[in-house]
Amino acid sequence: MNIKRILSAVSALTLSSTIFAAEPPPASAAPLPGPAAKGVDPEIIGEEKAVLTAAPNVPPPIKRKHATKVVVNLEVREVVKRMADGVEYLFWTFGGEVPGLFIRVREGDLVEFHLGNHPSSKMPHNIDLHAVTGPGGGAASSFTAPGHESQFSFKAINPGLYVYHCATAPVGMHVANGMYGLILVEPKEGLPPADKEYYVMQGDFYTKGKFGEEGLQPFDMEKAVDEKPSYVVFNGSVGSLVGDKALKAKVGERVRLFVGNGGPNLTSSFHVIGEIFDHVYQEGGVRASQEQVQTTTVPAGGSAVVDFRVDVPGTFILVDHALFRAFNKGALGMLKVEGPANLLIYSGKEVDATYLGDSAFAGAQAKVTELESQMKKAIAADPKIAAMGKEIIVEKGKRIFSQTCFACHQAEGQGLPGVFPPLAKSDFLMADKARAIRGVIKGQTGEMTVNGVKYNGVMPPVMLNDEQIAQVITYVMNAWGNSGDIVTVEEVKKIHAESANQ
Repeated sequence: MNIKRILSAVSALTLSSTIFAAEPPPASAAPLPGPAAKGVDPEIIGEEKAVLTAAPNVPPPIKRKHATKVVVNLEVREVVKRMADGVEYLFWTFGGEVPGLFIRVREGDLVEFHLGNHPSSKMPHNIDLHAVTGPGGGAASSFTAPGHESQFSFKAINPGLYVYHCATAPVGMHVANGMYGLILVEPKEGLPPADKEYYVMQGDFYTKGKFGEEGLQPFDMEKAVDEKPSYVVFNGSVGSLVGDKALKAKVGERVRLFVGNGGPNLTSSFHVIGEIFDHVYQEGGVRASQEQVQTTTVPAGGSAVVDFRVDVPGTFILVDHALFRAFNKGALGMLKVEGPANLLIYSGKEVDATYLGDSAFAGAQAKVTELESQMKKAIAADPKIAAMGKEIIVEKGKRIFSQTCFACHQAEGQGLPGVFPPLAKSDFLMADKARAIRGVIKGQTGEMTVNGVKYNGVMPPVMLNDEQIAQVITYVMNAWGNSGDIVTVEEVKKIHAESANQ
């Protein structure tokens, strides 16, 4: 091994140990007089055990009007969990969850913190709470080997929403494996009332395999150093806040989101499509610093609080507005709002008419007709029986659809009226398998008629390999009332080769 690398590694470990080593008080330091000298704080009344919750849930607001001693018991576990459908990852966690369990205390509380490291862990861990005033945010006092428990106490003197994370060397690796969460130090006067409160935390993950590559994926240090994540997700996995797991509210309710960013590298541009934040508490502070905000920045290792009143029903999409992260790496969630429509605020679609615009080139419609004619003449090859059964292919395709396609085409293939044609019971889709394959490979543009309704939009090429394309088209052609054949990898490869030569 290169001697310079050895010396560099030793130096880094020494520096890390120095940063988080507890320093003894000066020998000349005299004890403080009165109760404080005996460790007694006259402001603290009683004792309670902290309520800890897994995302997206938040502990209830604190009703008491006095400070108390709050005992927090948090366990570190190294567990294999779902990163995406068909993809697993060995997460390092606080409380068995990513992000770690939400902690809620009151300004002035004395927090007695117990950190246990499960005996099955392979690594030592500690915790740095950004809410702590003290060496390493508690890291200096909480270095804990597997099978051991550490304890320290701190007074929550600064209200706000704070990140906590592991600070054991190499710190970036521990955070990249999921070791982060949020602690709210609620101000003495409390927060303004909200009907719903939710916990949403973004993180970037670095796996050896590409996005969606199946199996148990190991951590990739090179990708992490280069800041090239395979996944950027909310609450620890792709799809953690969609479908049945979506956040929920009713028309007229005020929703508050406690938003964090564990990083370790990327800054989040947090946005809720179709909503405007009434108030933003930037950087996790306790005062609303902005109103009527579209998108707010949440730095790595930082947080923000946003709230808004939901006025109309529907599904509102949560994203990191660095949009390839949302639609290609997983940073996407849903808020489903139920209740009566308000047509004065949002009418829904009122007009559906053909629009070419001033820049439409001459003969555009003739070109569209020519392309449609070419597609109709495409002859699909006879399907061959794949090595795996049809049910397995369909299930794999369903996973890919939920990760890549559902945002536009919707969970039940219903599409969006006037925008995206339906895939469910689609005569256009089922009429020509080769055309369906070509549409995924090359994208789809121009006017098309689906179930008697005309659409004219753009579908970009989908960044999937041949096997994934075969699986997702097989799923779509056998879901929601469709009944089709298996699409084989050979068929996709053939269309791919033909497309490359055109």
